[in-house]
Amino acid sequence: MNTETKTPTNFIRQLIDKDLESGKHQSIATRFPPEPNGYLHIGHAKSIVLNFGIAADYKGTCNLRFDDTNPHKENIEFVNAIQEDVKWLGYDWEDRLYYASDYFEKLYGFAVELVKAGKAYVCDLNAEQVREYRGTLTEAGKNSPYRDRSIEENLELLEKMRAGEFEDGTRTLRAKIDMASPNINMRDPALYRIRHGVIHHQTGESWCMYPMYDFTHPISDALEGITHSLCTLEFEDHRPLYDWILDNISIDCHPQQIEFSRLNLQYTVVSKRKLTELVTDNHVAGWDDPRMPTLAGLRRRGFTPASIREFCHRIGVTKADNSVEMGMLESCIREDLDANAPRRMAVIDPLKVTITNYPEGPTGKKVETLTAGNHPKDESFGEREIYLTREIWIDKADFREEANRKYKRLVTGGEVRLRNAYVIRADEVIKDDNGEIIELKCTYDPDTLGANPEGRKVRGVIHWVSASEGVPAEIRLYDRLFNHPAPDSDKTVSDWKEHINPESLVVKTDCMVEKSLANVEAGETFQFEREGYFCRDKDTSNGKIVFNRVVTLRDSWAKIEQGGST
Repeated sequence: MNTETKTPTNFIRQLIDKDLESGKHQSIATRFPPEPNGYLHIGHAKSIVLNFGIAADYKGTCNLRFDDTNPHKENIEFVNAIQEDVKWLGYDWEDRLYYASDYFEKLYGFAVELVKAGKAYVCDLNAEQVREYRGTLTEAGKNSPYRDRSIEENLELLEKMRAGEFEDGTRTLRAKIDMASPNINMRDPALYRIRHGVIHHQTGESWCMYPMYDFTHPISDALEGITHSLCTLEFEDHRPLYDWILDNISIDCHPQQIEFSRLNLQYTVVSKRKLTELVTDNHVAGWDDPRMPTLAGLRRRGFTPASIREFCHRIGVTKADNSVEMGMLESCIREDLDANAPRRMAVIDPLKVTITNYPEGPTGKKVETLTAGNHPKDESFGEREIYLTREIWIDKADFREEANRKYKRLVTGGEVRLRNAYVIRADEVIKDDNGEIIELKCTYDPDTLGANPEGRKVRGVIHWVSASEGVPAEIRLYDRLFNHPAPDSDKTVSDWKEHINPESLVVKTDCMVEKSLANVEAGETFQFEREGYFCRDKDTSNGKIVFNRVVTLRDSWAKIEQGGST
């Protein structure tokens, strides 16, 4: 079942429509241009869905391009992970995979062109001096003392930079624009910096100077024939530089940069720098930790591509920054899995139940095979076999010695139905020396399979697993990584990581799941009845299969956000 909705129009699509109607463009070309310095996160998903979605809707193209201009922070692991994530999300760049490093020679040629035109110069100021000369948001900067070097000297110095004759940080190539510009990005920005001793994942050691992002990005767009360069709002102040570079070099294509609001998702962080910090400082177990908002983490958690695409459609595309509730993302995955996840039974906190009047089989232990539907709303999911035995497990929360009428589960002397099986009655409670309940003695009514008992009140239905036919499992109860809606914006704490939710991962090791889950593949997702939605993890722990909780059946945070309690 497809839960995705038709994408509504937005201001970007309206601009594209005008460009096509006016004849400015005959076709549309977009790109998704990540830097390979980390894993993609849910914010990138918004950009992926937007760029590839527009290309598909307008029968155009969308390139995948790695803006790989900083080898200090980039590596092939991130390149491979990004490709995997984009494919998993459901998009195909076909044969249009590019690297900004593919254009290094051409970029250098354009740099030489700017120098020859008197629009770029080699500057000897170090980084601290550049900051001093740049000025502030309220005060103009001042010209570098090297700004008026001759074209010949600049060309000679640029060649020596490329040849590796200068140490790191001693020289940069800068655009000659306007040190008094109200836009600080236009105050003679750096175009190239020297980087010795790094191995680029594509070009190796062939370069010892690397172009800056703001120089590389517009030229890469133009070389690829991009019509609309879609980026987030933090690049709005960079648009004049984007245009200046393309206006001052010999290139036929001039893409239009259009900015949209980035995704600010509550109860997490979507800063690549902060996500990197979580990984490197071991606050999480890697980039694919199921608590991380990375696409790798969401995939391992059990989120589906369709649910993420639907989420991106629902939040829409706007010009103004906003904050999106985590509940909206969780609602998308709940809706998807409610429709598409088969049902199974699992006991997370087991309590032993002995059905004292259950008959013995010819060899002693009787195993009764019952039939259960895989989905209550969709018969096409078919049926499965479940196995009833004299000893079963139920969840501890499903029994109380005494309870009021609102409690719809098992109480002493009361009856409940075992899901897809018989009605049982709690007759006796067995406790250990500490007074803890360790076992229930129950009896069952053999006439209640598929039928209600006459004249008796059955409180409710509970799930169960056979003690002998069930499968041991470790169940990881994942929750929101932070307990504050905006952890990195809260000024009342000295460190945003203080808001890490200590209950973001609770591991249950003594769980039991039904036999049909013994051989499911990693990534398969199920609803554990009355418990939530769970995904088979890639890990196996002490011979136990591992399941991750994707999301609870209901929004358990709603009351907290309203000032109540769960």
